[in-house]
Amino acid sequence: MHVRRRLLIATAVLAALPAVLTACAGRADHPAAAPSRSAGVRPSGSASPTATASATPSASATVTATPPAPAPVTASPAAPAKVPAAAPVPATRLSLTASAAGGGLDLVRGGPAREFTVTVHNGNSRDYGHLLIAFQMEPLPGEPGDLPGPAAPFVLEHRDPATGAWRSVDLRMATDVMPAGLYEGGAVLGRDAVRTERYRLRATPTGPTGSSPLMVYAIDTDAADGAPADSARPGYGSLPFTTRRLL
Repeated sequence: MHVRRRLLIATAVLAALPAVLTACAGRADHPAAAPSRSAGVRPSGSASPTATASATPSASATVTATPPAPAPVTASPAAPAKVPAAAPVPATRLSLTASAAGGGLDLVRGGPAREFTVTVHNGNSRDYGHLLIAFQMEPLPGEPGDLPGPAAPFVLEHRDPATGAWRSVDLRMATDVMPAGLYEGGAVLGRDAVRTERYRLRATPTGPTGSSPLMVYAIDTDAADGAPADSARPGYGSLPFTTRRLL
């Protein structure tokens, strides 16, 4: 029994030995196959250009390019409205006006005095430091029967605006014109200033009768010697008057 069992084992070993040798020979001659790859994955080196190109644009096709933000617009300041230039003011000069009730002076020898006013309205050209109001008249020829008169056949007076008193004023009796440089005095008169003065005139009892204009001048006593007449005498006016005898 014991011998028979050994024979059976030996027989079995001998029968299996060729298969074992064959298996060992197969492993030595043929290395193990590499692990199989996924059916859908290819090596990167063998990827076709078509596959790469088709994969990249698919993402960019869905991206919309954002335009750059516009630069902020700054509103330009509004241009100032053009103001039309003011027209130049024309130069004006001094004017003088003498006026009396009824338009003139009607005097009677030895009778009451008649009032009148003299208004000077300066222009915008200059100021006056000393502007004098001066009076002149031509001597009356007289009428038959007139008695020889005194040296001053008329009395001219000016009312002082500060006190209200009447004060004597020179009245030149002549046919010529006195040079402006021989006059003195006067008051200040600024540009565009207006001044009105009150005067009165009466005839003495023995003065001549007749008619003549009473001439009134505005004289710039600060004018230089030889200054033009319209500069030295910037204003002029006159009043008609008549002197008659009391009937």
